[in-house]
Amino acid sequence: MYFGIIPLILFIIFLFSYLKDPRKIINGFLFNAFFCSFLLFCTIASLASENNYLKLIVLIPMIALFFIIPFGIVALMFGLFLNARVLMKREGRSFANSLTLIVAIMILLFILTPIINPASVLSNMFQPIFGGISLIIFYFSIHLSNFLTAYFLYQFNRPKYNQDFIIVLGSGLINDQVPPLLASRINKAINFYQKQAAVTSPPTIIFSGGQGSDENLPEAEAMQKYAVEKGIPVEHTLQENRSVNTYQNMLFSKRVMDTLKPDGKYNSIFTTNNFHLFRAGLYARQAGLNSQGIGSKTAFYYWPNAMVREYVAIVVMERKRHMKVVGVILGISLFLSLCGLLFF
Repeated sequence: MYFGIIPLILFIIFLFSYLKDPRKIINGFLFNAFFCSFLLFCTIASLASENNYLKLIVLIPMIALFFIIPFGIVALMFGLFLNARVLMKREGRSFANSLTLIVAIMILLFILTPIINPASVLSNMFQPIFGGISLIIFYFSIHLSNFLTAYFLYQFNRPKYNQDFIIVLGSGLINDQVPPLLASRINKAINFYQKQAAVTSPPTIIFSGGQGSDENLPEAEAMQKYAVEKGIPVEHTLQENRSVNTYQNMLFSKRVMDTLKPDGKYNSIFTTNNFHLFRAGLYARQAGLNSQGIGSKTAFYYWPNAMVREYVAIVVMERKRHMKVVGVILGISLFLSLCGLLFF
C-alpha cells in the first residue's frame, strides 16, 4: 500500500535529524509522527487484509490500549501522590519537592472536568475562552510527549572512547562535601576515564562549578579532590570554578578547552544525572559546544519530581515561542468571546 511510504519517509527524516544532533526536541516529534503513522499503516493494512488472524493481532492490542489508557492515567495520578509523599518525607517539604503533588492534583482536575462540565454553567460568550484553554492544554500535552520521547532517545547516546575532555557538571555541595547526587556524576566520569584509558590515551576531566554563597570553597575544587582520592591522577584534572549554572558550566568549560586546543580540534563529553542529561545537552548547544552527554543513575523516588522540574525548565528555555502560541490562542478566544457579546 502506498500509505506505507509515509512512515518510511518520516523514519528517514527522524534518523537523519537524530544522527546529526540528538539534542533536539524536534527528534521527539519526528519519532512520534513516525510511530503513529506506522501504527495507522498497520491498522489499515490489517483491515484491508483477508487474513482474520492478522486483523486480530493488530486490533486486539489497540482495543486493549483503548481501555488501558484511562486506567493508566488514574494509576499515574495515584503514583504521583505516593511519590510526593515519599519524596517530601525523605528530602523535606519544599516547593521544589512538591512538583509531583501539583501534577497529581492537575491530573485529578483533568479527570473531574468532564464530570463537573464547567462549560455548561458558563455563558455562551465564554465558551470560546474555555475552548482556548482546552487547546492550550492539548498543545502542551503534545509538547510534553515530544520532550519525553526526545529525552528517552537521548539516553541511548553512547560516546566513543576517543575523548580529549570530560566535563563534570556541578550540582552543589553539602557542608563543603560532595553529596551522593554529585558523586554519581563524578563516578560516571571516572568510569568512562578508566575505560578509555584501558584502550587509548586518557582524557582530561574538567570539574565545572563555582562557589556558592553558602560554600567555603569552589565546587570544582571539592569535585577534583574527590576524584583524586578515587585514583584519578591530578595532572589529568582541571578546575572551572566560575560557573553558577548549567549554561555557564558549558560556556566556561568550552573556553578552557579552546585555550588548551586553540585549533578547536578536540572531542568532549559531559556527565550529569540522567534526568538532567537532555537539558544539559541543549545548554551545550547554546554555548556552541559540540559535546554529548552520559548520565548517571538517580534514585527512583527522586526521578519523577526531577523530570517535572526538567520539563518546566525546558518550557522556560523556549518561553518566547510558547508565549506566542498561547498568546495567539488566547487572543483568538477573547476576540470570539467579544464578537459573541457584541453580535449575539
